[in-house]
Amino acid sequence: MALRLLDEYGLPDLTMRHLATALGVQQSALYWHFPNKQALLAAVSERVLAPMGEVPVGGLSMYDAVRVVGARLRECLLAYRDASELVSSSLALGLVNSPVRPALMDVARHQGVPSSLAEVAADAVTHFVVGFTFHEQQRLAAHRLGLLQEPLVPSSAAAGANPSVDGGFSEALTMIGHGLDVSITEYRSLRH
Repeated sequence: MALRLLDEYGLPDLTMRHLATALGVQQSALYWHFPNKQALLAAVSERVLAPMGEVPVGGLSMYDAVRVVGARLRECLLAYRDASELVSSSLALGLVNSPVRPALMDVARHQGVPSSLAEVAADAVTHFVVGFTFHEQQRLAAHRLGLLQEPLVPSSAAAGANPSVDGGFSEALTMIGHGLDVSITEYRSLRH
């Protein structure tokens, strides 16, 4: 129900009172399950991010994993209105774990990449994707309110690698992947 309210009304209106009303319970009943609103929002963030656990990264290079995991995170965030803002807040407060770190750490182990490089890559991908998608969702909100003068590219067309279609998202993920490859190469050359 909370995801439906988020999608329908946006993050500012995802309150304990609105959720209790939608569920047909007293607001105090929600506090039995969630000690405060931040705990509720963290649980909603985890639901938004749940598909991240299903990203197939077996056999991928770090470069490809960055691109696949980053694209999946964007899909998760675009699935719900204001999800990027919601997840950003939960991440900043340490209420949810990095949505990309497990997959990138798994690939790093299999590829013999130091965990320190994989952790930096996970943070870079997370911050980039959440920030990029936050801006994208802000533009969508402005478009819904009639505040944009230029036409908005529909998010359903955003899956391509053409910067004019996805606003440079795929190109930027590619650059992060290339940068990680350079760092891995430098690390390995120093060890030999």
